[in-house]
Amino acid sequence: MTTAHDHRRLGRELGLFDTDPLIGTGLPYWLPDGAAVRHTLEEYIRAAERRAGYQHVYSPVLGKRELYEISGHWAHYSDDMFPPMDLGGEQVVLRPSLCPHHAVIYRSRSHSYRELPLRMAELGGMYRSELSGVLGGLTRVRAIQLNDAHIFCTLDQVADEAEAALEMIRRAYGALGITPARYRLSLPGPGGKYVAAPEKWRRSTSLLAGILDRSGLPYEAVEGEAAFYGPKIDVQVTDGAGRESTLSTVQVDFHQPERFDLHYIGADGARHRPVMVHRSIIGSVERAVAHLIEEHGGAFPAWLAPTQLVILPISDTELPNAMDLARRCARLGLRARIAGPDRGSLGGRVREARLVPYQAVIGAKEAAGGHVALRLRDGRRLDPMPVGDALTGISALVEAHSTDLWADPAPQQAS
Repeated sequence: MTTAHDHRRLGRELGLFDTDPLIGTGLPYWLPDGAAVRHTLEEYIRAAERRAGYQHVYSPVLGKRELYEISGHWAHYSDDMFPPMDLGGEQVVLRPSLCPHHAVIYRSRSHSYRELPLRMAELGGMYRSELSGVLGGLTRVRAIQLNDAHIFCTLDQVADEAEAALEMIRRAYGALGITPARYRLSLPGPGGKYVAAPEKWRRSTSLLAGILDRSGLPYEAVEGEAAFYGPKIDVQVTDGAGRESTLSTVQVDFHQPERFDLHYIGADGARHRPVMVHRSIIGSVERAVAHLIEEHGGAFPAWLAPTQLVILPISDTELPNAMDLARRCARLGLRARIAGPDRGSLGGRVREARLVPYQAVIGAKEAAGGHVALRLRDGRRLDPMPVGDALTGISALVEAHSTDLWADPAPQQAS
């Protein structure tokens, strides 16, 4: 990985996140610009899930040890969990995943086949007791904000739901400017860390392989990478050093519906067991942002950038126009800031804002005519245009979650 694209260095240089030994190893905190990126990413995911028919829930980050004994986490995953805490004669633990909570939420109400598929989503916290030696930046942390969802459905609905999840992942990667390195069918390997249920493994593996085959996605089957309760489709990405990691996943689970005795009432009036499809579009927010920093070198797509527009008045005379433009941006939901002449020469301010998607230069001529001269991050300099037209063009691209900086070939000045 080149030093310039190491997210640990660049994230600190850009004021996105940092760590402090007093807070603890593997527990980064988010600075205002990083929080803006994280919030925007989370809202994009929530909106995409709402459009796809997901219902959002909140669940606590703690659970009784018994919850994880039922789910199988305690038997198969306890080495990665924090130790239990004794509270009033009960043992509670920080959760290592959200799926047991969602299974209990599903179980709290009766369900008819007419309600299925029931899509439940949450951007929730979870905790992994990672060893100090593997922690670093945002990629390996102990407190994780996970984009998680669980679809409770009939066996006949599994393929459609898994394919729809893969399509959501494809669209998100397009908006984020991410290219998958490969798709992996993650299968169990030798050892006792997997649930012993050969028929369930066979059925779920066959389902996921069929989904990948129908989608036309090239994939590799790899043993030893499955979840303890079932196989999964992993979407792999690589960093600048060629290191591979999982960003997104789709899983089929016959295990936990049985462990939690989940059911729905079928058309025949009898109780039937649903299938649980686990699905994460961007995985953990921390790892997703780390990958985005390295993928783009801090030059995020405009809709995701912490500052979308920097306003550059040439002299103090244009400051009132700059302040008016900043207010208009705020009303439109655009993240803008002013870099006035007190920050140095125009050239110096332009260089300082090199990662910002749009630079709005306001000189005497632009101020007099209510215009602005836009400079795009890719080096293009557009002819002066009315402020309203500039904001309309930027807003349209931001709202569309486009990776383009300008919609049409606009008239340009010589660089």
